[in-house]
Amino acid sequence: MDAARVLRQARRRAGFTQRELAARAGVAQSVVGRIETGAVIPRVDTLDRLLAAAGHGLEPVPRPGQGVDRTGYAEHLARSPRERVEEAAHDARGLARLLERTGRT
Repeated sequence: MDAARVLRQARRRAGFTQRELAARAGVAQSVVGRIETGAVIPRVDTLDRLLAAAGHGLEPVPRPGQGVDRTGYAEHLARSPRERVEEAAHDARGLARLLERTGRT
């Protein structure tokens, strides 16, 4: 996560100057400025307080390549139930062969 970019975007969306955001969060304007320029990396609690003052929050978001891959959902759901079962059976047979080869049956 790029704290500088996240904070700057949140502040601008809220329509605040650095000074206004700093006052709402109870920090010095220079702190906001240093974070937004990337001169310092804020502690999580400081970033959370600044984002909250701008009406935003820290939310965990899966990174690409992690978590659930949803790219094939629409294609999968477009198949008939029979096609889905046949695909699952095919995948199961392939997995069984792989497990046999590795001795994990």
